[in-house]
Amino acid sequence: MPRWLRHLPLWVFLACSKQQSVPLAQGVFLPDSADQMAFGARFVLTDAGVRRAVVKADTLLTYGENTRTELRRVHTTFFTPAGEENAVLTSKWGSYDVRVGVMEARGEVVVVSHDGRRLETAQLKYDPTRNEVSSDSAFVLTEGERMTQGVGFVADPELNNVRILRVVKASGQPVTIPKR
Repeated sequence: MPRWLRHLPLWVFLACSKQQSVPLAQGVFLPDSADQMAFGARFVLTDAGVRRAVVKADTLLTYGENTRTELRRVHTTFFTPAGEENAVLTSKWGSYDVRVGVMEARGEVVVVSHDGRRLETAQLKYDPTRNEVSSDSAFVLTEGERMTQGVGFVADPELNNVRILRVVKASGQPVTIPKR
């Protein structure tokens, strides 16, 4: 031990040893094996050359030689075949499998149609080739005064045609089914 170090008071050593450990990136998503990382990402999902959705994410990570994309803070805008916006999806996280062409949204997923119908769930999948959103998770569908809670659904992104797999609770105005 150097001579000058021996003459320092004990409290100096204690003060140095009591350093607060502060996390380097508290709450920040730091990947360890991503092939690529991008911020403020935007990409288009198409089917046979027709734009079906525009996906935006604050963080995008690619894995598996760019075949799987993980997203953070997702904002997806859905379009009709005529190019008109018809619904918006937001979620905390998402992923897109390039090989299959399916996007999955996770964490406080909300889909709002252009006319105000609202679907809330923990997870859903979007398939652009079928132009449908689906889930086997619990959900809440709000259509004006009518509210439906259930488990599992298949629907178009605009929420016009919703097939509910299991209804748990429904309230509001009754639904009239037209006769054929």
